[in-house]
Amino acid sequence: MKKFADTPFLPTEVEIEAISETEAKISAYPFESGFAITLAHPLRRLLLSSSVGYSPIAVKIEGASHEFDSLRGMLEDIAIFIINLKNIKFKILSDENQVEVEYSFNGPKEIKGSDLVNSDVEIVSPEAHLATINADCNLTFSVIIQKGIGYMPSEDIRDMVSSDYIPLDAFFTPVKKVVYDIEKMLVEDNPNFEKAVFTVQTNGQITPINAFKEAVSVMYSQMSVFNKVFDLSEVTVSDSTEEPVELKDLIVKIDDLNLSARSFNSLDRAGLKYLGELVLMSEVEVKNIKNLGKKSYDEIADKLASLGFPVENTLPENIASALRRKLEQFKA
Repeated sequence: MKKFADTPFLPTEVEIEAISETEAKISAYPFESGFAITLAHPLRRLLLSSSVGYSPIAVKIEGASHEFDSLRGMLEDIAIFIINLKNIKFKILSDENQVEVEYSFNGPKEIKGSDLVNSDVEIVSPEAHLATINADCNLTFSVIIQKGIGYMPSEDIRDMVSSDYIPLDAFFTPVKKVVYDIEKMLVEDNPNFEKAVFTVQTNGQITPINAFKEAVSVMYSQMSVFNKVFDLSEVTVSDSTEEPVELKDLIVKIDDLNLSARSFNSLDRAGLKYLGELVLMSEVEVKNIKNLGKKSYDEIADKLASLGFPVENTLPENIASALRRKLEQFKA
């Protein structure tokens, strides 16, 4: 039978599949029709624009004064060397936002990303080619690695570094690709609910799961500007001093709570099968369960309190609503 809704359906499930170290699939569901794309599109944009990464922003090469120069004994011109350097993915190992690293190589040698690893930086593209030098070449250079988001052109960086450095276009974004799909799914007898499925690929400077987590955090922080004019305390999922309620912790069968036979039988006769059903009840409703004596009530109250759901407390309405829907699915 159809029901009137007074709040949007609250999705309750998240699935995470790590495909590789640099690719993951994150799914959330069920959403009412139209809500999945409302969430998915801004999250995709945030993943591509606000994820924190690392980039070389300037290089100083001994014996070269500008990017159109060349160096005796090195196969690549300086311009090609710079392109290769920008393709190498660094990661600062400390909490510093910027580090300067120095290198010196004697030929003959093919220099790869793996040769640039030191105590200051990690290289997540170890096979990337940098340069080929012969026996006559001594290649000495310094690179400034910066932490940041988005993109900054070399013209804007020029004034931030000393004149003996060649500024580089800085591409910080570690997220290479984000694709989302909106899939139809059946909830009860309604086939119009949706699942949002994100596929996230990174360059290795950050895991795709952490990138997704950061994007969600940025979305929350951007929305928090409205806290200045609106009192949103009544619609928050959890109090700031408490851990958020996990619905899966409430879909526990009552016979797994290790209650006495008397208490269990009273709840079973009342048709109560899950912990969540008890948590949704008020203190008066629990006391009025048929054939539930004071001793059994005290046992149940103590058990609920030990699990973090004392009978005198009530769940926030948005969590209570999601829990009711979840329980309906399990009892169907």
